[in-house]
Amino acid sequence: MDKYVRGRYASNRTPVFRLLSEEQQKEIYQAAVEILERTGAIIHDEETLELFKEAGCWMEGERVRFPAGLTEWAVASAPSRIMLYDREGNRSMVLEGRNTYYGPGPTNTYHRDPYTGERRRPVVSDNENAGKVCDALENIDFAMDLGTPTGVTDTLADVYAFKALLTNCRKPIVHWGFDIEQYEYMIEMASEVVGGLENLQKRPFFCLYSEPTSPLSHSREAIAKAIFAAKKRVPIVYTPCVMLGGTTPATQAATVALGVAESLVGIIASQLVREGSPIIMGGVYAIMDMKTTVYSYGSPEFHAMQAAIAEVAHYMGIPVFGTAGCTDSHTLDGQAAGEAAMSIFIAAQSGANLVHDVGYTGSGSMGSLYQLVMCDEIIGMVKRFMRGIPVNDFTLALDVIDDVGPGGHFLGQKHTMDNFKKETWFPSVMSRMRHDGWKQMEGGTTMGDRVTAKMRDILENHEVPSLPEEVLKKIDQIVEKAEASEAKKKKK
Repeated sequence: MDKYVRGRYASNRTPVFRLLSEEQQKEIYQAAVEILERTGAIIHDEETLELFKEAGCWMEGERVRFPAGLTEWAVASAPSRIMLYDREGNRSMVLEGRNTYYGPGPTNTYHRDPYTGERRRPVVSDNENAGKVCDALENIDFAMDLGTPTGVTDTLADVYAFKALLTNCRKPIVHWGFDIEQYEYMIEMASEVVGGLENLQKRPFFCLYSEPTSPLSHSREAIAKAIFAAKKRVPIVYTPCVMLGGTTPATQAATVALGVAESLVGIIASQLVREGSPIIMGGVYAIMDMKTTVYSYGSPEFHAMQAAIAEVAHYMGIPVFGTAGCTDSHTLDGQAAGEAAMSIFIAAQSGANLVHDVGYTGSGSMGSLYQLVMCDEIIGMVKRFMRGIPVNDFTLALDVIDDVGPGGHFLGQKHTMDNFKKETWFPSVMSRMRHDGWKQMEGGTTMGDRVTAKMRDILENHEVPSLPEEVLKKIDQIVEKAEASEAKKKKK
């Protein structure tokens, strides 16, 4: 307890950052509500259209306009806290408030080979490697596939990628699917791991993913997934990928408001199916670079809008899907490190909850384990910064200072021995050696060299405990059933 009473004393537990005022957050949210009431959205799904009609929406064919009261009810109904567990049933991530967790992204068209560095199409072994590396890295909290695998039945690539993650990583999984049928297979697999669907619902370690089409269009596959997740009582991310100047107006405020409106449609649908259904809003909010037409993951506007959507989601009281650890660079270089560090830092500062796309390179076109391992180091540094500086009698250590006195040193003090490991963050791939030590002990290597060595060491030596043999057999049987179903469709 402090010795002195402090009047009007405010304490910051973590560093404080704010992009938008509370009034601006409110304005953006209210603009999103107005967009849905005034402009509406296109819904390409009969079941969802009927659901919205019964809820009192205004219908013009597939064009739906949403009463403000309905939207506000859905936001109030959606949970502000979602718990995700690991494969073994341990509480892993509490998605609420400003808690921040990091993981890779999905569906990259290309993958950087972990041994040759070649840019090539992903295969299932790349998804397995992504799972293993996520399992090993201390600061990566959940797994995604880092590439849509080729060499398998095209319409089951999502199922094969999920199986690869499920069998090679103990951490929570966030995963996409082509359609409801594929999600059925995945939920069946996940249920086998935990002993049934009810156990999966009680302790979900698997979060679904769905993505509407900007601006304001919701395909059957996208919105039906939100309804499916609500019926199955499993969490889902409903997240647009908006592009300033392309699929949204060329202002950041309008882009964020439009993206929020698109997430709101999924929130409304999920809450109409089952009040309190766990749903996560957010998304990738980026610009179209007018010089290259690239969807830029490294622009300052990207960072600003990612912070804005996190803050608006906090205002709404709904967990938020963020984006960080990615780059427009095509290789592991200074640009990749700088853009990744900026986005990781801002995601933590703005309090984004489920932060994905760590390991994205080439403006999201290529998944890279090199980038993922490097970002793990950056995330560790940012997490340490976000712990802040506790200020109290113990941390001020006035008695220790008095004992040592002028001209002394603190190396031999018990206070130092008790605290330096807790206070100091130690890197694993960044070098702090003096020049001679760097040359002699580290061989004059670059950070890129050390990232590569760490990545390959994980691939070759990290062991993930295997699932029980009977569970693995049942998972294989589910994949075989999926293959048989696809073969039957082709014959028709």
